Amino acid sequence: MLQRLYIHNFKTFQNFELKPEGKHSSLLLGKNGAGKSSVAKALQVLQSIGRGVNRVGQLVSPREFFLKKTDLPMRFEVEVLLAGQKFHYSLALELPSKFKELRVFEERLEWEGQPVFVREQAQVSLRKTVETTGDARFLVDWHLVALPLIQVQSESDPVHLFKTWLAQMVVIAPVPQLMGGESGEESVWPVANASNAVDWLAGLLGQFPAAYTDIDGYLKDVMPDLRDFKYENLGKESKRLIVQFKTDAGVFPVNFDELSDGEKCFFLCAIIVAANKAYGPIFCFWDEPDNYLSLAEVGHFVLALRRAFETQGQIVMTTHNEEAIRKFSNENTWVLGRKSHLEPTQLRLLGEMDVGADVVQSLILGELEL
Repeated sequence: MLQRLYIHNFKTFQNFELKPEGKHSSLLLGKNGAGKSSVAKALQVLQSIGRGVNRVGQLVSPREFFLKKTDLPMRFEVEVLLAGQKFHYSLALELPSKFKELRVFEERLEWEGQPVFVREQAQVSLRKTVETTGDARFLVDWHLVALPLIQVQSESDPVHLFKTWLAQMVVIAPVPQLMGGESGEESVWPVANASNAVDWLAGLLGQFPAAYTDIDGYLKDVMPDLRDFKYENLGKESKRLIVQFKTDAGVFPVNFDELSDGEKCFFLCAIIVAANKAYGPIFCFWDEPDNYLSLAEVGHFVLALRRAFETQGQIVMTTHNEEAIRKFSNENTWVLGRKSHLEPTQLRLLGEMDVGADVVQSLILGELEL
């Protein structure tokens, strides 16, 4: 589980610290421009590192320094608890004068309080652990992140455990119109706009066939006339997802891409729930999951996501929807805000603020300003 996320000198953030700690589900509130989606951008930087992207220029750009303050390093830190073991990873990036691309200033991974590797500029020191025979030192190009380059020794290697958690993070702001019904290849994770949801579903079912039961059960709760869903081969390299509904006249098949935006979000929710159960625990950040749902559906949708992560994994959502807000308590809701575009994002736990009984009304009246 994510214990702490620290972001400095990146986008709207200066010394920004989010600490979900033991909370399996959390909600971020704030006006447009407060920094909610920028939290997702920071998480995507870490996610990309876990998925093997090591070129700094592919992770961040000079435009993403807070107010273009390139004289100070950009910094990302994450503290994670995995199977009772504590991991701490930090990455600092700098942009020297006359450089066009950022480079690594510092990088460090700790496991249970002990360094796994420490890096200063180009020098990487890999420390002895139960998985390695001794210390090692090597040089890495300043424009490359070291974590994806370190060879893991086994599946119990701390580097492997941490990189796997980063890679499996689900950080999404879905665009249902881009979620087509054809799959050309299986995928082990979704992209940010969830356009490859059908590929992800195919990959999940290919590795964990039992996940079909969990997906089917969730979907029949929200779409009672659903009969089943299946893939139809279109050729050697392609297949199409068909969703079948029950009618008085028999079975009515519908191509996935003909479903409504909200129904596609139901499918995506079902996949996330099944993935967390199949190969979790996973961390999920969903930017405005209620965007495409009717008011009557929002409450069930949010509660289903929260319940799916009650026993393992962790989910953080953002929203502007009053029904979604009411499904969270003051103890797992954070308010983000900025006084102006020249000020950094501020963060406070709702339970620490002087809020009336009706949080939604307080938001409408502007009483939750930071």
